[in-house]
Amino acid sequence: MMKPTNKLFFTIILVVLTVFSCNTDSEKQSLPFFNSAVFTPEWIAVGSPEYTRIHKIAPFKLTNQDGDIITNETYNGKIYVADFFFATCPGICPKLEKNMSVLQEKYLHDDSIKLLSHTVMPTRDSVEVLKDYAIKNDIVSGKWNLVTGDKEMIYDLARTSYFADEDFVKTKDENAFIHTENFILVDPKGRIRGVYNGTISLEIKRLIRHIEMLKKESDL
Repeated sequence: MMKPTNKLFFTIILVVLTVFSCNTDSEKQSLPFFNSAVFTPEWIAVGSPEYTRIHKIAPFKLTNQDGDIITNETYNGKIYVADFFFATCPGICPKLEKNMSVLQEKYLHDDSIKLLSHTVMPTRDSVEVLKDYAIKNDIVSGKWNLVTGDKEMIYDLARTSYFADEDFVKTKDENAFIHTENFILVDPKGRIRGVYNGTISLEIKRLIRHIEMLKKESDL
């Protein structure tokens, strides 16, 4: 039988090793990259040949709720969350707006974190419509951009840059309407680091954890 003193010593050692192990694992944790619409996570080391070929969001030029031009440069060096919506959507969009508002409140005073919502009905969602939507939903200009613009550019961004249109992966129908619940996490270099169901509260908590992990990455 193990003596009490030996048992205590063994317990202390076990606790120390467990804490050390957890800390070591935590330090090694990093978010993967996503390079295709199948959203297969890829952990790619800095310095590897694949690192220079990581998928990035394509250049874009859109207009926000204040009439300001929004481009990739607006988000250069920022972590941001992107989604797709339209102002009169009666279905999932109110849930998306509610959960984006959670992120807005969480990171309201953190300039390193931004939000970006693209309308998928740009012919209806004019700057004036988006401004009214922003006012009604307490959306803070500068923190959260609602953008409209050329429909072809927005749809191409959704499908080939953000991989947000799951139906397009299957049908390849360019004329189909985009309606997705995805929130896309993008790092300061324009690379996709996570995808989340924007209608589910637990997914938003997971997204926040991942944002915090991304903020700690050294190669940003």
